[in-house]
Amino acid sequence: VGFCAMLGGKREVFDRFEPAVRTLAPEAGYLYCGSAGAGHYVKMVHNGIEYGVMQAIGEGFDIMHASDFDLDLAAIAELWNHGSVIRSWLMELAADAFKREGSDLEQIKGWVADSGEGRWTVLDAIDHNVPAPIITLSLMQRFRSRREPDSFTDRVLAALRNEFGGHAIVGAGGDGGAAAEPATTTAAGRSAD
Repeated sequence: VGFCAMLGGKREVFDRFEPAVRTLAPEAGYLYCGSAGAGHYVKMVHNGIEYGVMQAIGEGFDIMHASDFDLDLAAIAELWNHGSVIRSWLMELAADAFKREGSDLEQIKGWVADSGEGRWTVLDAIDHNVPAPIITLSLMQRFRSRREPDSFTDRVLAALRNEFGGHAIVGAGGDGGAAAEPATTTAAGRSAD
C-alpha cells in the first residue's frame, strides 16, 4: 500500500529524499522522471490517460445499463476484477460505487468536473502534433456533462471520481455550483482565458 510517485528535479535532491519516498510508495511505485517539471509532466499525462480509461468504463456500464437484461452492475464490476483483462483499481471502485449507490446510480447527477490535467494533456498533444482522440473526446464529454448531465456514463464517471479522489458529486437535484470552475492555465503555463 502507498501511492505512486512521479518525481522530477535535481538528481542529487531526489537521491537524498529517496528513502522517504521508498517508505511511502508501494514496491516499484515511484520513479525519478528527470529534471524539474518532468514528474509533474508525467503525472499530467497519467491523468489524461485516466480520463480515457474512465470514459470507456462509463460507456461500457451505460451499454449494459441500457440493455434488455436485468444486470447486476456491481457483481459484473466485481467479476471483471478477477482474471479479466480490464481488471483495475478503477473497476474495483466502480464495484464499490454500484454496491453503495445501486445499479442505477439514481442519486448521482451525471455532472463531471475536470481538474485541468486532461486539458493540459490535450493542449500538449496539440503543441506536439500528437493525435490524442480518446483523451480529447473524454475531456469534451466532461464539458458536455455539464450542459446535459443526464447520461448514465457521466453518473459512473462522477461516482468513480468520488471513489478515488473524494471529488464532490452533485446530487440528482444539484447544479454543480463552484465545482464548475474550469482550469485556467495550459500545460505550458499560459493563460487559457
